[in-house]
Amino acid sequence: MPNQLANTQSLYLRKHADNPIDWWYWCDEALELAKQNNKPIFLSIGYSSCHWCTVMEGEAFSDEAIASYLNTNFLPIKVDREERPDIDSIYMQALQMMIGQGGWPLNIFLTPDKLIPFYGGTYFPVEPKYGRPGFLEILQAVRRFYDKETEKLENLTEEIFKNLQQSTNLPTGKANILSEELLNRGMETNTAVLSPNDFGRPSFPMIPYAALALQNSQQESSEYNATELARQRGLDLVLGGIFDHVGGGFHRYTVDSTWTVPHFEKMLYDNGQILEYLANLWSSGFQKPAIERAIALTVEWLKREMTSAQGGLYAAQDADNFTTPQAAEPEEGEFYVWSYQELTDLLSSEELSQLQAEFTVTPEGNFEGKNVLQRLGIEQLSETLNSALAKLFAVRYGKAASEIDSFPPAKNNREAKSKDWLGRIPPVTDTKTIVAWNSLVISGLARAYSVFKEQSYLDLAIAVVEFILDNQWQSGRLHRLNYDDRVSVLAQSEDYALLIKALLDLQMACPQDARWLEKAIALQQEFDRFFWSEEGGYYNNAADGGKELLIRERSYMDNATPAANGTAVANLVRLGLLTEDTDYLERAETALKAFSTIMERSPQACPSLFVALDWLLNGTLVKTTAEQLAKLIPNYFPTTAFRLEPNLPQGAVGLVCRGLSCLEPATSERQLLKQLTMNS
Repeated sequence: MPNQLANTQSLYLRKHADNPIDWWYWCDEALELAKQNNKPIFLSIGYSSCHWCTVMEGEAFSDEAIASYLNTNFLPIKVDREERPDIDSIYMQALQMMIGQGGWPLNIFLTPDKLIPFYGGTYFPVEPKYGRPGFLEILQAVRRFYDKETEKLENLTEEIFKNLQQSTNLPTGKANILSEELLNRGMETNTAVLSPNDFGRPSFPMIPYAALALQNSQQESSEYNATELARQRGLDLVLGGIFDHVGGGFHRYTVDSTWTVPHFEKMLYDNGQILEYLANLWSSGFQKPAIERAIALTVEWLKREMTSAQGGLYAAQDADNFTTPQAAEPEEGEFYVWSYQELTDLLSSEELSQLQAEFTVTPEGNFEGKNVLQRLGIEQLSETLNSALAKLFAVRYGKAASEIDSFPPAKNNREAKSKDWLGRIPPVTDTKTIVAWNSLVISGLARAYSVFKEQSYLDLAIAVVEFILDNQWQSGRLHRLNYDDRVSVLAQSEDYALLIKALLDLQMACPQDARWLEKAIALQQEFDRFFWSEEGGYYNNAADGGKELLIRERSYMDNATPAANGTAVANLVRLGLLTEDTDYLERAETALKAFSTIMERSPQACPSLFVALDWLLNGTLVKTTAEQLAKLIPNYFPTTAFRLEPNLPQGAVGLVCRGLSCLEPATSERQLLKQLTMNS
């Protein structure tokens, strides 16, 4: 019989609806029930495309003996971290305090009265293996500790709660610490993060670091050769197996240091950031055909597989897919990889020969006997190679790319196995729309349009932002999620920050269209009202939300996505420049001062705050004509805002302003570009 998760909207939660565990979702009723029955809460947090979350669902969470003990002795609660990143952030921080590392699935035990964690881990096997005890053994030990060691439990939870509270108290910054010296130190430290990984570790896009390195490449000197590192990161992305060279889109990371074999899920947030980064890399002067191709194919993937009929973008695609409708379990990466025999059967000898010359293709393969395609060159592909890749596309999808406008998603395992697919059975797609992640794609598309002037990029960006503006407000408030035209969960700080950025990026791409700036200003007012801290910066939750949470965080650390506060501060500076309202600039400075000691002590934790500091110290406004804007915007000026100005001084073609002063009016295009280059 299905549990409480059967009627939830989250794909991740519904995947656990048929577990024998009496799962609850996070709600007041569940929390109150745990308190009344004095049952410690077993809180398990994950997301739909998480591989080890899927493994644990099929193993420990489907085991009858484990379920029986868990149901009797605990109150089990499931949380989708993509729905509630605020809950995930608190308990991930607690887990890292307890065991020194984190990850998903995040499994943690809480006291029922105060929701304070006292034991946790990540993946727990059914039986002892990988050096980890079996899950039932863990459950029994945790319950014994809860029942028998009350004094130790109280001391432990007091210490953990104290540490969590202290983590919200940002150290006081020094006077005048927001300097070029701090900026340069932060840029160098974060650029070093992109140094080649020679130790066999997984390789992640890490776009917040790459973006700052690209900004650092504008400096006259860089200890770590920021230009080379920024360009190499772009090449790793567009040539590596992390990119789907057949269908477009980027996987989440590669399991190796050579960018060869990916962990195959595709996350919307990665693809949005990578689009923007690659477009900026191109505009900085690194114009390689492989970059332009990767951008174009990724946009095609977004339109084909990730866009709902209503206009929003889906969240993610799983790493695994079924090989046949009869298969009991999906296999990782099967949708994307190729056996040598398949390639021999599909391709002509010339096509196969060229494929082997341009990609890593061998009879032995590079992933479980099959081949992940990884490019060896950066120039244009030949007609023969394009023909070969088109054949692979048709085998995978059942039709040629030109015959597919929209490829319907498999919304769950049942749909994946029951639909009559013309090609391979695709991975399951998580079809929820997340405002923050959609906003990252809008920014990427807006920048790609600015650089390449491909109208379809702008059309998709506008369609997505209009979907959000038309659908995500209810009762006067922005909501984070949309499930089949039903909004859910009040928006969090990253939703506001990234949507405001997306609107400003659209304003930059289309400076003649005033509505994007108007929407950004209105949204910033709502953001300030509900999230601003008088100490500086923005809380993760609105003032009227998350009352049951242990602490109220102001997140500043960048992970797979940029931290809300770094993005928010840069937005404030951009708004200040575009509106010439110094209140925005004062708020930006207040926020950065609140995080300044963190920036000084732990610069590697917060690259996006240094992007914001660069805007604060070097932000430039260019007021000019539509003709000049069309020439300037495709170039890489990372801390420059552009505004259409119909009332320039007589004889002037543009005005360059920095801070509270402007340079002399530029009377020629050459003079304008020279002034802008000096201020970039």
